[in-house]
Amino acid sequence: MRRDHFELEAHNVDWVETNDPPAEPRVVIDFDGPKETLTQRLTGTNGDLLDASETDVAFRLQDSLNASDATGVVGVTDRITGDFLLELNENADDVLRFVRAAREYGQSTGDAGKYAVTLRVDGEPVTTYSKSTFLVYDANGSLLRSKSLIPSGVEL
Repeated sequence: MRRDHFELEAHNVDWVETNDPPAEPRVVIDFDGPKETLTQRLTGTNGDLLDASETDVAFRLQDSLNASDATGVVGVTDRITGDFLLELNENADDVLRFVRAAREYGQSTGDAGKYAVTLRVDGEPVTTYSKSTFLVYDANGSLLRSKSLIPSGVEL
């Protein structure tokens, strides 16, 4: 599965800047390939789709964070094996704006930060994960804690 087979849309992020009521940030990732291909990637060793606790979401910068047009790779991985389930290229500003909205949403609701990830094939939902961690790495692979969404009490 190639990165260009995926398209990402972020929802409920504008409220942070417009002072509208808080809304849980949501990412929709659409795959334009065969449903079986994505479903196979998302299936664990027990034959069931992986659940939210078995996946991680991260963003790895490909450029300096200070670059005006910095880009990177959003990845969803299997937490147990570390295998990439999917990857797609995204603009760093858009991803960091999303992480900020998730952090602000958590602060407004008394949670550690929450967001939802819906994976679809040609507009049809395959699975949705409710997440509270979103790790951001620089181009050298170092964790950027201040840019990441990490619940309190989580040790990395």
